[in-house]
Amino acid sequence: MSHMRSEQITSHRRDKHFLVLSLFASFLVLFMHQGSLAAVEPGSATEAVKGTIDQVLLVLGDDQLKKPERSEDRVEAIEKAIGQRFDYGEMGKRTLGFEWKKLNADQRKEFVALFRKFLSNTYAGNVEGYSGEQVEYLKERRKGNFAEVQTKVISKKLSVPLDYRLLKNSSTWRVYDVVIDGVSLVRNFRGQFSRIMKANGFSGLLDKLRSKTEKKSIK
Repeated sequence: MSHMRSEQITSHRRDKHFLVLSLFASFLVLFMHQGSLAAVEPGSATEAVKGTIDQVLLVLGDDQLKKPERSEDRVEAIEKAIGQRFDYGEMGKRTLGFEWKKLNADQRKEFVALFRKFLSNTYAGNVEGYSGEQVEYLKERRKGNFAEVQTKVISKKLSVPLDYRLLKNSSTWRVYDVVIDGVSLVRNFRGQFSRIMKANGFSGLLDKLRSKTEKKSIK
């Protein structure tokens, strides 16, 4: 009985993890028609987020890049736009928590590179899912060099709260976390990575990420 319950808990965690990743992929490539938008303050975190969304929209709407033979170019263009806004180093650091401090420079570099590729593969397979959902900008909260841009993604079937957490570095706002319907992407990964490292160490985590990036799939 306890074995069955353990399997149910594991399955629930896996389903939740997959849901968060799927929503994250959708966030990255399904943006969308602009919904209601209050006046955007120049230089604000909201302006930064909107600017990246506009860049992705341009790529998704490019008829030349929609051709099958240009699919890789399309994904690369989206990766470039997102990469300019996302701070993968900060995201990676936060997903590892205290373990980050134990790593040397080379280990950190390898982990961040694999983590970035892992996320890239997540949304690369969802590029064709663009279906014109709307994003509604709700408000921006700011404290010092930290900000949270609160939005809501609206489709015909559901409405999902989607918040971006950003850190301002050298006058540039960079995303370090995404909160999807109350679930932090960084916290979700931290739990997953912690369990892997507890069982197989940091090298085991790297092996897992290498396997995922090589297969170009997320399970």
